[in-house]
Amino acid sequence: MSETPSHKRAKSKAAGKSGKTEAPLKGNRRLDAASRRKATEIERSGIMEGLEKAARRLKASRKPQKVLQVPQKDIPKAVKAMKNVGVSGTVKNMSGTKRRSVPKRK
Repeated sequence: MSETPSHKRAKSKAAGKSGKTEAPLKGNRRLDAASRRKATEIERSGIMEGLEKAARRLKASRKPQKVLQVPQKDIPKAVKAMKNVGVSGTVKNMSGTKRRSVPKRK
C-alpha cells in the first residue's frame, strides 16, 4: 500500500537534513527515518498491532534515541505498545507539541 502524503511529510521531517528515510534493518525491514543518533517511526493507523510492530522496529534499530510518532489521540496506546515490547524512548504527536517519555523496565 502506498504512503499517504502526511506520512511521507512526517518521515522526511523526522530524518532532517543529514538523516535518511527508509533506513534498512535486519530481517528485510525498514525504519521510517534515521539519523546518526535517532531512530523515528511514524504510525498513523492507531491499531495496537501496528504500534507494536513499529516499536519492534525501533528496538531493532539499536539507536540511543527512539521516537514513535503518532496522532495525539493515540499517544496512550503507543506508550502501552512500547511498554509491551520493552523498548524505552519517546512518543510524540504528529506536530511535535506533546511528548511522553517511556522509561526502561527495571
